Amino acid sequence: MTMSEDPNRWEDVYRNKEEAETSWHEARPKVLLDLIAETGVRTDAAIVDVGGGSSRLVDCLLEQGFRRITVLDLSETALAKARARLPKDVPVEWVVGNVLHSKPSGRFDIWHDRAAFHFLTDAADQESYLRVMDRALVPGGHAIIGTFALDGPSTCSGLPVARYDAARLSERLGDGYRLIRTLNHEHPIPWDSVQRFHFGLFRKV
Repeated sequence: MTMSEDPNRWEDVYRNKEEAETSWHEARPKVLLDLIAETGVRTDAAIVDVGGGSSRLVDCLLEQGFRRITVLDLSETALAKARARLPKDVPVEWVVGNVLHSKPSGRFDIWHDRAAFHFLTDAADQESYLRVMDRALVPGGHAIIGTFALDGPSTCSGLPVARYDAARLSERLGDGYRLIRTLNHEHPIPWDSVQRFHFGLFRKV
C-alpha cells in the first residue's frame, strides 16, 4: 500500500482540520458543475465522485435534481462530514474504499475525479485505476478528470503527485476516450495563494 492509499493519513486530515482549512475546499465547485452540464446528462444520470471526501459537489448536484449519486472516498470521517450536512433521505450512496480495488454496484454516466488520480505516481496504479473507471463507465459516458497542471504543485499534503496537461492526460487515458474539453483553473487556497489545475472532459468511445 502506498502512502496515497493510506486511509489513516486522510482520516487524520479530516479529523484535525475544518472543511474550509483544507486546500481543496470549494464552497461551490463551479468548474465541475459547468463541465457536468456540458455533458448534457439528465438528472436521472448516474454520477460517481471519486475521492469526493467532504466536497460540496454532492450538495450542488442534489440542488440541481440529480438523484443517482455515489461518493467514494478513503476517509470515513470525510464522508460522515458530508452526510451530516444533508438530509438523511438523500439519494446518495456513500462508499468508503480505495478506488483501485473498487467494484461498483452499478455503472455510471459520469465519472468525476479531482482528488485521486494525480496521487497515483506509479504506472501500475494508474493502469488499475483506469481499468476500474473503464468498467464503471457506460459506453458514451463521460470522465471528468481534474489534476494538478504542469505548472501546479509537485506535492500535496506531503505526497508526490503526477501533473498533466491535455496531451499527457489524453495519452494516459488512451484511444478509448475522446477529449471533449480541456481547461486550466487557478484554485485559491486558504493561505493567500493558488494551485493550478488542469481539467479534462472525455467521452468514452
